[in-house]
Amino acid sequence: MSQNLQSGRRLRPVDLARGHGLSTQAIRNYEEAGILPAADRTPHGYRTYTLLHARALAAFLALVQGHGHRTAASIMRAVNEGAADEAFRLIDGTHAQLLADRQTLEAVEKALRALEPADGAFELDAVSAAPSGGTFIGPLARELGLRPATLRAWERAGLIRPRRDPLTKYRVYDAADVRDARLAHQLRRGGHLLEEIAPLLAHVRAAGGLAPLESALTAWRARLSARGRALLAGAAELDTYLRARD
Repeated sequence: MSQNLQSGRRLRPVDLARGHGLSTQAIRNYEEAGILPAADRTPHGYRTYTLLHARALAAFLALVQGHGHRTAASIMRAVNEGAADEAFRLIDGTHAQLLADRQTLEAVEKALRALEPADGAFELDAVSAAPSGGTFIGPLARELGLRPATLRAWERAGLIRPRRDPLTKYRVYDAADVRDARLAHQLRRGGHLLEEIAPLLAHVRAAGGLAPLESALTAWRARLSARGRALLAGAAELDTYLRARD
């Protein structure tokens, strides 16, 4: 904290902006948006700020890291309007979303561990193989314990993309399709919706299989951990601001 802030002197917009690499216009915008409390004015109409405004700015910038700009702004507006319960509700919402994201990650990791074989190669049933390679919908449905109609629904939702046999026009599932169907089955058993599963399978296809996806899951977990840490830091700064207001 600078000597100016510690001494309780009146501060200009530039005094607040300088320590955070912001412009003075950004400070004025934050005040107009309700993120900062209303500033006092000099007899000549110039804004003056205090330590309380510095605390508010620090709280907002810390909240942005975990909640994003829009939610952080809403939290600060609620606090400045005396609606602390609304601010806490918004904070709870972000924590709930983070928990849901963690549960999704854990479900994906569990589904990947449940798939066999471990090397990511999926063998097709030679007895029920299609003449052009791959397997038909019936054998695949029986293997997964599903109805063929379920696989067709998954196809419409973009989860699996079988080709058509040029002679019979039947659906033919190759090894990648079998992999995607097994992964979708594990995720559905975990309670995930089709619209939640489709993007995950798209990541599997884009990664070229399950093995490259492991690094993506590691990065995903790191992002969730970083966000959790950011939420803690934001909560600490907000508590400091609330105490200053009190």
